[in-house]
Parts: sequence; structure tokens; C-alpha cells
Amino acid sequence: MFLFLKAIVLGIVEGVTEFLPISSTGHLILVNQWIAFDPAFTKVFDVVIQLGAILAVVVYFRKEICPCTSPKEKRPEIFALWKKLLIGVLPAIILGALFASKIEEKLFNPFTVAVALVVGGIFLIVVEKRKHKESFTSIKQLPIKTVLLIGLFQCLAMIPGTSRSAATIIGALLLGASRVVAVEFSFFLAIPTMIAASAYTLVKHWQNMSSTDLAVLAVGFLTAFFSALLVISCFMKFIRKHSLATFGHYRIILGLLILLFLK
Repeated sequence: MFLFLKAIVLGIVEGVTEFLPISSTGHLILVNQWIAFDPAFTKVFDVVIQLGAILAVVVYFRKEICPCTSPKEKRPEIFALWKKLLIGVLPAIILGALFASKIEEKLFNPFTVAVALVVGGIFLIVVEKRKHKESFTSIKQLPIKTVLLIGLFQCLAMIPGTSRSAATIIGALLLGASRVVAVEFSFFLAIPTMIAASAYTLVKHWQNMSSTDLAVLAVGFLTAFFSALLVISCFMKFIRKHSLATFGHYRIILGLLILLFLK
């Protein structure tokens, strides 16, 4: 029973934090200091709950990203979007293949998470306070060069605590995207990015699972899916009327508390 409770807690943490600019990996590392499975199973579990969160994006934005559920006249626009997403994910695939293992070995710890939370929080506040010129008010306006640069910003999220969504949102805002476009493109770019990262991790760490293990994975997956679906819906309403600086303040406070605790 305790295994399933762990799965629910970690699934909620993943679902709530994955698409907010506060770092799901950082939060999972912190929570895993108190609630964790054995290391081998944790690697697989974290991948499975990430896939649950990704499914929430696909379901929520299905009309915008799924050609099979969209009118025929809108399909060329959707295919153009996927072309941009595949280009945007290239930097993460290349740099991830080269450095992911070394970064995981050296930087996956509470101190790195705390520092990255604080630094990322400061950047988020500064970017939101600057006078923002909106050159792109829809994703279809994003040129390929800008998409590739956003993909490079996303690579900063290889450092735990940085937040993939924060890195891509900040990058998109600095490059002239509106706040809504920055957030939506961050959501969409997560799909190929996390599927690629998940496939790599599953191939590397997958082992024979018992029936109990599979049940725990299913609970974590479903919990992450439903919590992420709720958060995405609320977040999209939030960013249309509010600044992202709130999340910057949260990051700084949490990061400083972690640093104080580590002392």
C-alpha cells in the first residue's frame, strides 16, 4: 500500500510541476530525498510519469497538434508546427546524447537544484519586468531560426532545477514571442523532447518488472496525467491575465530555503 501512496505523491509532484516554470526534475529530486523507490526503479518510474504528463498535453491541445482530429484545411498548419517542433528538439537530442549521463552524475543533487531555482527565478522576474516587444503573436509566425534558438535555450534545463518550461519560456520571450505563444510552444516542444528523453532512459534502464511494479507505474502514470491536465488548464487561463514573475518569487524562496536547510 505504501508503494502506491509513493506513486500517487510523486505522480502529483510531476503533474503539477512539469509545465510550470519551477522545475519538475528539481522537485522530484527534492521529494526523493524523503520518498523514493530503489534507484533502478526510480529511473523507470520518473520516465513513466513524465509520459503521463506529456499525454495530458496531447489531450488538452489535441485540436492544435493532432492532424487526425482536425479539419482537413487545418492539417498543413499542424504539419508545419510539427516540423518546427522536430527542429526545436534537435539541440536537446544532440547535447543530451553527449552530456546527459555526466550531468546526471555530477549535478543531480539538492544544492544544484537550489542554486538553479534561485538563478532561474531571478531571470524570470527580470524578463517579465522588462519592456516586452511582441514580434510573434502566434506559433505559425515563429521563423525556423527562432525555433532553433528556443531549442538551444531548452538545453539549459539539462541542469536540474532550471526547468525545461522556464528555459523555453524565457528564451521565447527574449526572442520576441508573446507570453501565450511562449507558454504554448513550451508545452508543444515538451512532446518530442520528453518522448526522446524517455525512450533513451527506458532503453538504458528498463528491466523485467513484476506485476506489482507495473501496477505502481500505472498509478503514477495516471496520477501524473490527471494532475497535469488540471494544471495545464489552470495555467493557460492564468498567463492570459497575470505575469510569470509569481513563479520567479516561488523559485527564489524555495531555493533559499533549500540552501538554508543544507547548512
